[in-house]
Amino acid sequence: MEKKPILFIATAFLAGAAGSALFSPAPVAAVAREIIELQRDVTTLLQGQRDITSSIDQKHATLKTLLDQNNAAISGFAGTIGTLQKAVQDVQANSGARLDTMATQVQGLSDNLEELKVRVGKVNQQLADLQNTLQGIDAKLAGANPSPVNPGATGTGSGPGTSGAPPSSSASSPSADTLYSNGLRDINGGKYDLARQEFQDYLKYYPETDLASNAQFYIGEIDFQQKKYDQAASAYDKVLTNYPKSYKTAPARLHRGMALIELNQKAAGIRDFREVIRRFPGTDEEKRARAKLRELGATATSSR
Repeated sequence: MEKKPILFIATAFLAGAAGSALFSPAPVAAVAREIIELQRDVTTLLQGQRDITSSIDQKHATLKTLLDQNNAAISGFAGTIGTLQKAVQDVQANSGARLDTMATQVQGLSDNLEELKVRVGKVNQQLADLQNTLQGIDAKLAGANPSPVNPGATGTGSGPGTSGAPPSSSASSPSADTLYSNGLRDINGGKYDLARQEFQDYLKYYPETDLASNAQFYIGEIDFQQKKYDQAASAYDKVLTNYPKSYKTAPARLHRGMALIELNQKAAGIRDFREVIRRFPGTDEEKRARAKLRELGATATSSR
């Protein structure tokens, strides 16, 4: 509200009162009293106007404060959403790495089982050798030729179930079992550099044993965990080239594809995933290869 209309009305009242005082026969005291009352009314009106103006200003300030608070709350909410989105993205990014680590550990447990099988086969071989020796002794004592239980068993062969050193290995070299077991223990414990050295020594001294392909595969796993994807792809490739009949062929091809994807060689990685699906149906590697293809937006078969 503006002050001018009120002042105009008040002035008109005062003027009317003054005119009445001049032309009315009423006593001067009565006129003066009316003027005073009019002045009081004008003062009351002016005070009311000031109160209304002050109230409007206060309400405006309150509304401005509320708007500022709302804007601040919206900004904070947007920041919180951004933080949550980043957290979700971090979780999604880390989940893949954790799954790969868990897969490596599971592979380690599986290889421990395979190693136990190899050791059992080695013990059986040694028992057969011992039996042959005892029969030979008995035959000599009886003055006859020995008749071995297992003529093809020598205890130093490199056929299935054998993880000992080949005849050409140095007598001072660490045992195959020690190197391999230590390598598995250290890779599962996160001691990647030490595990790499142990697996490399295993391949140096025992390149023809049943577990040599495992050692080569784990060198690739170590490189992959350390984000040395070029070296990892090369290590997996050696598994496929040097040990084509190894049961590590499927995981080596799958993991080589994953390393190639990390190297931005998408087409080559997709080819490896598709090859895993084609050659190893029904395996865990096939399931993981299909999942990787879905992540990449690719199909399980070529469009050609």
